[in-house]
Amino acid sequence: MSMRAGVVILLASASITAHGVATQPAAGGFTAEQVFSYPFPNQLAAASKAGRIAWALNEQGRRNIWVAEAPRFVARQLTTYAEDDGQELTSVALSPNGEWVVYVRGGDHGSNWDDGEPVNATNSPTPPKVEMWSVPFAGGEPRALGDGDLPKISPRGDLVAFEKSRAVWVVPIDGSAAARRVVATMGTSADITWAPDGSRLAFVSDRDDHAFIGVYRDEQTPITWIAPSTSRDSSPRWSPDGTRLAFVRRPGRGGAPQPILEPRHQPWSLWTADGATGEGRVLWKAPDTLRGSFPTTHGNANLHWAARGRIVFLAYVDGWPHLYSMAEGGGEPLLLTPGNYMAEYITLSPDGAHLVFAGNAGSTPDDLHRRHIVKVPVDRAEPQVMTPGTGVEWTPVVTGDTAHLAFIAATAQQPPLPAVMPVGGGRITQLAADRIPRNFPAQQLVVPEAVSYEAGDGLTVHAQLFDARRGGSKRPAIVYVHGGPPRQMLLGWHYSDYYSRAYAMNQYLASRGFVVLSVNYRLGIGYGYEFHQPAAAGARGASEYLDVKAAAEYLRTLPQVDGSRVGIYGGSYGGYLTALALARNSDLFAAGVDIHGVHDFTSRGSGSGAALVSAVAEAARIEKGDRERALEVAWQSSPVSAIATWRSPVLLIHGDDDRNVRFSQTVDLVRRLDAAGVRYEEIVVPDDTHHWMRHANVLKVHTATAGFFERVLRAAKP
Repeated sequence: MSMRAGVVILLASASITAHGVATQPAAGGFTAEQVFSYPFPNQLAAASKAGRIAWALNEQGRRNIWVAEAPRFVARQLTTYAEDDGQELTSVALSPNGEWVVYVRGGDHGSNWDDGEPVNATNSPTPPKVEMWSVPFAGGEPRALGDGDLPKISPRGDLVAFEKSRAVWVVPIDGSAAARRVVATMGTSADITWAPDGSRLAFVSDRDDHAFIGVYRDEQTPITWIAPSTSRDSSPRWSPDGTRLAFVRRPGRGGAPQPILEPRHQPWSLWTADGATGEGRVLWKAPDTLRGSFPTTHGNANLHWAARGRIVFLAYVDGWPHLYSMAEGGGEPLLLTPGNYMAEYITLSPDGAHLVFAGNAGSTPDDLHRRHIVKVPVDRAEPQVMTPGTGVEWTPVVTGDTAHLAFIAATAQQPPLPAVMPVGGGRITQLAADRIPRNFPAQQLVVPEAVSYEAGDGLTVHAQLFDARRGGSKRPAIVYVHGGPPRQMLLGWHYSDYYSRAYAMNQYLASRGFVVLSVNYRLGIGYGYEFHQPAAAGARGASEYLDVKAAAEYLRTLPQVDGSRVGIYGGSYGGYLTALALARNSDLFAAGVDIHGVHDFTSRGSGSGAALVSAVAEAARIEKGDRERALEVAWQSSPVSAIATWRSPVLLIHGDDDRNVRFSQTVDLVRRLDAAGVRYEEIVVPDDTHHWMRHANVLKVHTATAGFFERVLRAAKP
């Protein structure tokens, strides 16, 4: 540890205890190691013709493939990776008959760029690769299929198509032969989709300002381009008989500069085309309204060609991300999911008759802040909440025997586990419950309370309050702001591994005696279109900061809170809002922890501000737009514009292989804080990414955060 200019610098090589971390639990509490020891399952997949499921399980950085089979669904570990090496498992899929499990090891697939590039979080002199693997469901050694990403298994179960070097490749699923390239056209080939009989591949050829959909048959047959135009086409989906394709069409890039600061409709339409000739026609055009814009929630349009002659998709046209169904020949779409709730993580049952999804739907008001599994027929508005109650459930799949519904389930206290139930409803069976460590403090966790308050402009803001003591002497409080910003924190464990850690962190801080308020500020999902797409937000005015400022003011009204000791923390966009709070309102926020935050929206390294910077660059032509005003607003929306009023101490944390927010954002902020004489501390994690791929780094980041608040906010007058 070194001292200079009144600034404390914490070196990344320092031990956890050097950050002032309390290594012993508070009275009646638990350690950080205990609450972060939970296993996290994701990548749940099902075979399309068998009662078999597979998932990835992260146990304190040791990631492995697990499987289970109907009717008993006994969880079984399939791979034996034994190190906390930072190598994620993604693209988990089963062959149709369930005999093989395919997955990708390596990369950082939640990134904004370079997601398929290797991650070397262990600082190895020999960096790892991003590789595809297959392993028999019955057990055995995994087989390397070679470098590549985003594999798609053939309906015949014999081949795997995948993306590599901007082209489409195929390889035998058993690794018996080397991969071969089958499509190498202009642009980048992506979004590979097999025809139902496995005889052809549809793919997207992204050519920057426009994109085509192509169909590949064999090495002797020319590629068929599907209704080529100057538009950007995406999401090719085969009809059940394999004769036609449905796809999404959006206008190509270009045209006169558009107003940067004004919200405007983002047009899109659905098309169908003959898979052999490529001749196509428009099926449906989204209404020319803001709500009719192309959806940006998970899966975007979520296009599926279902059974019973129906095409299903998601749209925001009535103010909520809802599912719609229409006849394959055209006509008026039918709203399948009426009500004030959203649908996400949507999958089609193997027989094409039902959609299953995670939705904040249910019979109680607090269900707006949860997720439950919902099932709806593809041709009738008869949604059914399959998992009512106070839990949180997500990523549902229907098994290939169409008899079981599998998903991941948690509560406010129990961490996520895979679960299965009869597809028609009934008893829920949890899987792999023995993977939760015996000393995990489930019974000591707080059940967060749903609260709401008004922002300065009158908007109702929802939040979750964590308070383990519920009274007593006045205590310090902390505002937590999520990243994204299109996220929603829930009344329980979160379906994202990143935000499940935030939930664990809020529980840990509450156990240490802090009152924690987790804020769902405007720009987030779960509360409708106007909340998700508010005016003058982000780089266009930072209106969401009103919700964050009001959070501190709300905490000051609570009798158990010492209003002079309110801190704030968050990561990514939450780091941005943390820095903005400290810069604008050090009178309200006594300290903060800014984890890989955005600090200057006018910089190309801003990540979250990239869209605005791109729009400004596009407008910087001979044609005049509002670029100067847009840059000024972006600057005023940035924390760096208010350094002069920043007084409160801050801990800055960033990994320098961050692929979501450039590391330069923190480098620049440090120089500005140093010049202004603001007290800061910094932790730099070499070679790890935005998502803390190593569990050791997860502990380092979160224990340092808690330690900082312990040292700063425990003081009588910070």
